Amino acid sequence: MAELLQRAGPVGTSLSYPEVRSLTERLAAPLSAEDQTVQSMTEASPTKWHRAHTSWFFETFVLRAGEGYEPFHPAYEYLFNSYYEGVGAFFPRESRGTLSRPGVAEIADYRAHVDTAMTALLDDTIDPAVAALVELGLHHEQQHQELLLMDAKHLLSKNPLHRAYLDLDAPHGTGAVLPPPTWTEHGGGPQPVGATGDAFSYDNELPRHLEYLRPFAVADRPVTCGEWVAFIDDGGYRRPELWLSDGWSAIRQDGWDAPLYWTRLDDRWHSFTLGGFRPVHPDEPVCHVSYYEADAYARWAGARLPTEGEWEVAAEGAGPAAGANFLDLDRLHPAPVPATGAGAGRTAPLGDVWQWTASAYSPYPGFEPAAGAVGEYNGKFMVSQYVLRGGSCATPPGHARTTYRNFFPPSARWAFSGLRLARDL
Repeated sequence: MAELLQRAGPVGTSLSYPEVRSLTERLAAPLSAEDQTVQSMTEASPTKWHRAHTSWFFETFVLRAGEGYEPFHPAYEYLFNSYYEGVGAFFPRESRGTLSRPGVAEIADYRAHVDTAMTALLDDTIDPAVAALVELGLHHEQQHQELLLMDAKHLLSKNPLHRAYLDLDAPHGTGAVLPPPTWTEHGGGPQPVGATGDAFSYDNELPRHLEYLRPFAVADRPVTCGEWVAFIDDGGYRRPELWLSDGWSAIRQDGWDAPLYWTRLDDRWHSFTLGGFRPVHPDEPVCHVSYYEADAYARWAGARLPTEGEWEVAAEGAGPAAGANFLDLDRLHPAPVPATGAGAGRTAPLGDVWQWTASAYSPYPGFEPAAGAVGEYNGKFMVSQYVLRGGSCATPPGHARTTYRNFFPPSARWAFSGLRLARDL
């Protein structure tokens, strides 16, 4: 079992139970008990709920299936079930912020109780099926680590005090002008897409299959904030011809005129970050835009969003570029695209911002969800959502890969989401 948890992951790092669990606590530590209890919108969850739910996962799918385990509290099966109908009833998602009890100290006790039982379990030889559930639980917790940061950022942005989550490093300009984007061309044809099954992957990444692609090109970096300002200045949020019908309705109804967390201060765009308000850096990948905004920008730029097959094929064939920017507690923000040096104007396909694709989230040909309640993990959401690829500055290192399929509704903006352009050849 130790070999399973410690072996190298898809992007060269390892997963271990204590390291993953301790990172969740490190991410929660800057937040007060009051911060950890509040729910800022229906789609977000309180920090203490994330801490409890990730423990619930191990308790429900691993520990309860064995012998001799005593659940921490009988009500927690209901309170911290997210959406697994096969397990039983669950507390309404929109009301998680009303749970003033259990408090953060009790949640800490719950995590310690589960960790003690899991440590004892992992010290023994266990069935491969149980080992697979443990590995799934670790990747599941990594997902919630990013969600914790997303939700905390949204919560802190709603407070008029606009307190920072952490004192974070801010980028400094070099004075160099970022070169225009370059494009990597691909001849298309039948291309393999999806995970091979040789390393960990979610069921929605399987099976690997052929997709026929027309010749295309993908930009070598994401769209930047400076380019997005040009879109705003050209009336991008006021021109209905650029927008899908639902997108135009969304921006009119909700008053969007810039990415989420942007505001004008002293005639300059500023953005609320996990390090507080700071001026928007023109060379940073634009972040916190919806699918609707990404699609409108692409149309304005005379390009389009890549399909997820195009994105994956281009990412797997990407040449040298700036290193991937994943979760770093000194930064927690997209890094500027390098303007000088080797690989200037290029970035790695992974990291910085999740990138919207033009692909609806649907099953691959031959997809089969896992048996039992755990099979509800991905398959039940394959409707009314779009796929994002690449990982972000809030994604734990070792969690993202080129085949990874993230997904959100087209109006979602609180994820660390941006875009990379594509075009036909």
